[in-house]
Amino acid sequence: MNTAPTGKTRSESPVCVVTGGSGGIGLATAKKFASLGYRIATCGRRAEKLAAAAREISAVAPDCVSLVLDVAQADAVPQLVALAEERFGRVDVLVNNAGHAPRAAIDKTSQADFDQSIAINLAAVFHGTRAVWPLMARQKSGVIVNISSVASLDPFPGFAVYGPCKAWVNLFSRITAEEGKAAGIRVYSVAPGAVETPLLRGVFPHYPAEQCLSPEDVAEVIAAVCQEPLRHCTGQTIVVRK
Repeated sequence: MNTAPTGKTRSESPVCVVTGGSGGIGLATAKKFASLGYRIATCGRRAEKLAAAAREISAVAPDCVSLVLDVAQADAVPQLVALAEERFGRVDVLVNNAGHAPRAAIDKTSQADFDQSIAINLAAVFHGTRAVWPLMARQKSGVIVNISSVASLDPFPGFAVYGPCKAWVNLFSRITAEEGKAAGIRVYSVAPGAVETPLLRGVFPHYPAEQCLSPEDVAEVIAAVCQEPLRHCTGQTIVVRK
C-alpha cells in the first residue's frame, strides 16, 4: 500500500483533481499523483470507462473519488472541485487535462466542433480555475497545471480551432500565474507533442509510434512542475516532445 508523503497522515495528504481521468494523460497523471501519496478526484464522460480508471487509481492509492461529468458543461469542473473539497477538505493540485481536438480545414469545420472545442479546451479551464481559486487562496498554496499542446505554437493545418484554444491556455496560465503570486498559487501550462492516446489516433491514425510520447512521460512532467524546485517557473509553458 502506498503511504502519504513523509510526515503526513492519510487525512493530511495532499489532494489532486484531474479532469479527463478516464484514460490517456489524465489517467496516467492521476496514477502518478496517487503513487506520490495524493488523494485523487477525477472525472470522465463515460461511466463504465471512468469506473475502470478509478479501480486502477485505487489500486495505487485507495483515496480516490470520481464523478461522471461532461466538462463541456459550465458547472462540471466546479462540481468536481466541490466534491474534492467535501470529501478531502482541500485541493492542492488541479490538472485541467480534458481536451477535444477535431481536425478539419477551416471551411469544413462545423459549428458543433467549434462550440465543443471552445467549451472543453478553453471554457472548462476557466471554470475549473475560477472554482478552485478561492480554496487555494484560503490555503495560501496550490498549483494549477493546464494541459496545452505544441499545436499552440505550431500553425498546423486543420487545427484552426484547437491550436488557438491551446494558445489561449498558455496566455491564461501566464496571467493567472501573475495574479496567483500574492496568494501562493502557481500556474503552469504543459504543452506535449504527439502522445500515444486514443485522441491522437482518432486525429492521426498513421502517426509513427516511435515519435510519440507515452502518457506516463507527460504525467512525470506534470508532477515535476508541482514540486518546489520549479516554483519560480510559474507562468511558463513547458514543452514536452521527443
